[in-house]
Order: sequence, then C-alpha cells, then structure tokens
Amino acid sequence: WQAQMDYGHGTGHGVGYFLNVHEGPQVIAYSASTPKERAMKEGMISSNEPGLYREGKWGIRIENLVVNMPVANATETEFGEFLNFETITYCPIDTRLLDTTLLNQVEVDWLNDYHSQVYAELKDRVEGAALEWLTERTQAI
Repeated sequence: WQAQMDYGHGTGHGVGYFLNVHEGPQVIAYSASTPKERAMKEGMISSNEPGLYREGKWGIRIENLVVNMPVANATETEFGEFLNFETITYCPIDTRLLDTTLLNQVEVDWLNDYHSQVYAELKDRVEGAALEWLTERTQAI
C-alpha cells in the first residue's frame, strides 16, 4: 500500500483443526465479504502471506502462521475490539534473494528483528549442521 500497488490476492486465511489449506471462517482480503461470522476472534490461527505477482514475469510471497491475540491494555472503541498477530511459525527468509539497496531502514529493522526471533525460538532445538545453517541464515543484514 505504501508503494500504491495492489498485490492482487488475499493477505491471509484461517487455518483450522481439520488442517485444510484455506479453512475459515476468517479471511484477510479486501475482496472478501465481511459478515459477522467471518470476524477475527482471539485464538484464531490465520496465515499471513503478503506477496507480489506479475503474470508471466515473477512472484514472491512470505508466509507464516499467526495467532490472534488481544492488544495489551486495549479498550474497545467505536471501531470495535482490536487484536494483534503473534507469529507461531518460524523460518528464516532467504536474504540471498534480496537486493538490500531497495530496502528502507524500517524494512531492514523488521527483517533483522524477525530473524532474531527465529533464531531465539529455534536455536535450542537444533544442533550441528542445522544450528550452523540457522545461525548463518538469521544474521543481520
């Protein structure tokens, strides 16, 4: 949105206990209908998958799962009750694919922060070559 572009697909969808790929009721897409039954609720798991595709040229997508969590110290407003997303799947983003000269400082900080979280979540669960790989793939850019 900051670049005044539209990536042409939804940003996310529900992931439920039946393990279906697109399991609602929630969906994050401006083109989706928004009846009350599709409202985001605390504890729901959703995909978060922004991407950009150019037909016949290229495409890129980052996808994680998030859980809807209450906003700390939030109160309900005239616009409703707000939720935060807390990431629950962690995998490094392959920075070898990035042209870092195109990133602004906010984007660099976001990526470095995310990789710090990935490393912290996974470092005690792997060892040897896997830990070396994780350490290398989560280095700050």
